Amino acid sequence: MQYVSTRGSAPALDFEGVTLAGLASDGGLYLPAEWPRFSADEIRGLRGLAYPDLAARIMAPFVAGSLTEDELLCLCHAVYGDFGHAAVTPLVQLDAQHWLLELFHGPTLAFKDVALQLLGRLFETFLERRGEKLTIVGATSGDTGSAAIQAVAGLERVEIFMLHPKGRVSDVQRRQMTTVRAPNVHNLAIDGSFDDAQAHVKRMFTDAEVTNVLNLGAVNSINWARLMAQVVYYFASALGLGAPDRTVAYSVPTGNFGDVFAGYVAAKMGLPIERLIVATNINDILYRALSSGDYSAGGVTPTITPSMDIQVSSNFERLLFDAGERDGAAMAEQMRAFEASKAMQLTNAQAQGAAALFASARADQVETARALQWAWRKTGQVIDPHTGVGLHCALSVAAAGTVAPGIPLVTLATAHPAKFPDAVERAIGVRPALPSRVGDLFGREESFVELAGDYAATRDYVLGHAGNA
Repeated sequence: MQYVSTRGSAPALDFEGVTLAGLASDGGLYLPAEWPRFSADEIRGLRGLAYPDLAARIMAPFVAGSLTEDELLCLCHAVYGDFGHAAVTPLVQLDAQHWLLELFHGPTLAFKDVALQLLGRLFETFLERRGEKLTIVGATSGDTGSAAIQAVAGLERVEIFMLHPKGRVSDVQRRQMTTVRAPNVHNLAIDGSFDDAQAHVKRMFTDAEVTNVLNLGAVNSINWARLMAQVVYYFASALGLGAPDRTVAYSVPTGNFGDVFAGYVAAKMGLPIERLIVATNINDILYRALSSGDYSAGGVTPTITPSMDIQVSSNFERLLFDAGERDGAAMAEQMRAFEASKAMQLTNAQAQGAAALFASARADQVETARALQWAWRKTGQVIDPHTGVGLHCALSVAAAGTVAPGIPLVTLATAHPAKFPDAVERAIGVRPALPSRVGDLFGREESFVELAGDYAATRDYVLGHAGNA
């Protein structure tokens, strides 16, 4: 399997290459040169597989030439055998049409674990093979940081610098990062938003002053390997609901567009997905882009769903490239203009390509709280605010008839409610407790460095503290 950059000028790489590279050298994101596709009979043949076995079957075409089937299967069993639920990503029924897909049974209680625990093992495998070391630089709006740190803490060949926006993640999210005391882990709290942190990371990958010294890697969903692993739970849930003989729709709480793009990949592979609902909070650039073609960034407004407080969604570029006839030169020019002006109008091809599968809806904070109340009062389910955004959008889209009543509508439950106890308690009067597997999180000592919000401060800190500099 070969991978190409969305901006057209970076060299094509195999799976091992894109996993270690993260961002393409031309600033673009890697995608498979062509989508593998399963027939309906092949999808039927996946029914009944345990999650690790299903994961290996779904991901096998993407890793071809870099991992053998046996190597991939061993990695999947090692990763997913350690989750807190035997099904790994279990489905929970809410009513006749609505379901939750629980993605928070990993070590840090968020959907990022499903992919990042695997990514850590892939890094270890490929770096050992090459005899190299890797410096990971990442940005997090909350959950990516803790999951990535958990995945690589203590690895000899990997060092990680994780940026988070100071004061804009929950206490649980912060502590899951800053209480990990491993010599290869560096936590950086920057003045600014997640978009600022993400911009610093992307700039570092194209900064010769950094790349000439450090072998950089990425754990954000700009890394194809991470996104690939998220495709699996779309197959797992759809198979559980009758696919391929029944179509399924999904509502996905969306910030950086990686999780919902994984659903797009599943559809490209042949999974019968009726609709992907891009559920946003009031930081609604994706809602505007998909509704009217206006992809224009504004200021970031802090909300009770901090992981979605994003205005520039990196993975949206992958959709625009694939829906826009895969013209790398045109995509590069479009993104250069966007990076300069923070405004973009989707082309007709991009807008029409997205509209074939995607819908979008938004939830303000009152609507989000009402969704938490609906889940608690109607079904006895305690959900986190991000899942609440997804559920509100699922309910509103179903009520509008965009998804027919006979089609199961699955909301991705992206985080355990105990990661956001204050917001949950305000909404439903119940304070969710952390699972025992998290341990004494609030009794541990924190360690992090505060930095100014400018790029130079981040770059200089990484260059000054990277062990392989």
